[in-house]
Amino acid sequence: MKEISTINTLIFDFGGVIINLDLPQCIENIQKLGFKDVDNYLSNFGQSDFFLKFEKGEIDTVQFRSELRKNVSNNVTDNQIDEAWCSFLCDIPMEKIELLIELKKKYRLLLLSNSNPLHIDVCAAREFAKAGKTIHDFFDQCFFSYKMGLTKPDKAIFESLAEQAGVIPEECLFLDDGAKNIDMARSLGFHTYLVKPHENLSFLLNADFFKLI
Repeated sequence: MKEISTINTLIFDFGGVIINLDLPQCIENIQKLGFKDVDNYLSNFGQSDFFLKFEKGEIDTVQFRSELRKNVSNNVTDNQIDEAWCSFLCDIPMEKIELLIELKKKYRLLLLSNSNPLHIDVCAAREFAKAGKTIHDFFDQCFFSYKMGLTKPDKAIFESLAEQAGVIPEECLFLDDGAKNIDMARSLGFHTYLVKPHENLSFLLNADFFKLI
């Protein structure tokens, strides 16, 4: 066991790591709008077609709604689309909020998420507001796929984060619930941890855990 850990930065995924996900509910809600085969385009670990373009920032929210309407009905309102899409993300457990507060006292915290404006500006904002804060109160820097034009597990998104944040991969621990994302990060020198469903991550408060890395 190492006496001293070299980890000074923790990099978190968002969906499935910080905020709980409910993909089946999201699929059901979008199907109710008339998009019957939407499940062919969505998964917990990656999207396709215009959903992926939304995450890459290749289309904006207005264009996303327009693309979705092509598969449903023009009578569907913006609010109905937003509510159905945002049902993908659920709640942030208070224990995760408290964990981030404690970790920020000791580590630099970064967020690296495949996401889109609706999920961040609506879902994330709403959940962090319950604690009277914003997402930027918890993370030193946030890296979102739709702003970077890149998505995990693309090698370039990790390289871009390292360059922009000025971090050394060997001094970072990357936590994600997607095995492909973990594999890519590890290949680039990041320490990694594959998060299990609904794992509370309280082990991060134990200094001995980092000595094992």
